[in-house]
Amino acid sequence: MTQPSKKEIRKVVWASLLGATIEWYDFFLYGVVAGIVFNKLFFPTSDPYIGTLLAYTTFAIGYLARPFGGFIFGHFGDKIGRKSMLIMTMLIMGLATIGIGLVPTYASIGIAAPILLQTFRLLQGLGLGGEWGGAVLMSFESAPAHKRAFYASLPQVGLSLGLLLASGVIGLLSFFLSDEAFLAWGWRVAFILSAILVGVGAYIRISVQETQDFSSAKKKTEQVKYPILAAFKHYPRTLTACVGARFVEGIAFNVFGVFSLTYLTNSCGLDKTVSLFVIVGAAAVMAVAIPFWGMRADTWGRARIFGIAAILLGITAYPTFWVLHNFSHNVLLVFLAISLPFGIIYGAAYATMSSLFSGSFEPTVRYSAVSFIYQFSGIFASGL
Repeated sequence: MTQPSKKEIRKVVWASLLGATIEWYDFFLYGVVAGIVFNKLFFPTSDPYIGTLLAYTTFAIGYLARPFGGFIFGHFGDKIGRKSMLIMTMLIMGLATIGIGLVPTYASIGIAAPILLQTFRLLQGLGLGGEWGGAVLMSFESAPAHKRAFYASLPQVGLSLGLLLASGVIGLLSFFLSDEAFLAWGWRVAFILSAILVGVGAYIRISVQETQDFSSAKKKTEQVKYPILAAFKHYPRTLTACVGARFVEGIAFNVFGVFSLTYLTNSCGLDKTVSLFVIVGAAAVMAVAIPFWGMRADTWGRARIFGIAAILLGITAYPTFWVLHNFSHNVLLVFLAISLPFGIIYGAAYATMSSLFSGSFEPTVRYSAVSFIYQFSGIFASGL
């Protein structure tokens, strides 16, 4: 099979990037809406705290479903091909997202409302479970050998874009709509809008060709009955190391990208909107840093950059929160304190993680292995 053209590689990258953007858009959007909308419309109880807790169970269901999606789509992605699985995951995500935006409320159909909501969230989790591994591999395996870290880093920009897009959509809807209108129908618009991205992404994915690595290894693939078992058999130490690396990345994201927002608003007294814009600004820095570190990884080494970034993430945690605690009145200083570890250092780890994991396994088990690492570790490193 010939090396894909630059035009074909660009198309693959766009398809992968859109999928990653949708994944993170959904993550941030669902997290926001669950606590302010779903608790009232789908889990009404006399105790608002119980309603909120029940609403967030649907959020958890999505996380718990992801490893199963990783197993299913990882298996068939190694057996049948990356392209077909990515088209399927995109369609499942799209239908589930539209479904969430159209589910009638508890007041309309009773107990069927939360059941439908949880069903669509479950389907969403299954689709997303197979999305990351396939999106990264399409870029990684389609790229020239000397640029694989760079191209594999590009879908990772979806994290920043998803955060920016979700924040922008919620911000615009909140600005133009009253609280009553947002609760009545505005939140539905945010979910249905993501279906447009899903449609564009699915259309692009249908037109791309299968990756070179999978096509070259197709005969070997037929001899591997269960790719995930083969990965555990032949790569036990590598799988363990990658799971540990994923813990570093997942915990760092939640410390700097999630908990810092709570800390700034609850402990430091900074306005919630200002705090959110600080995180969004750091995410914009990350969007630029990720491709930069991806390029550097092709020359300096993926493991070297990831390892140095992991150490620096640990070192910078205390001074970052010291600045937030003592200088919360200085927004510029707070922004710099978050942007350095979250935008630049975490950006280095996240940019190289995709190619580091992908390059550690043979194509015959690669989809199953990276999906297991990312989604299974995510329950503990990110979810809990």
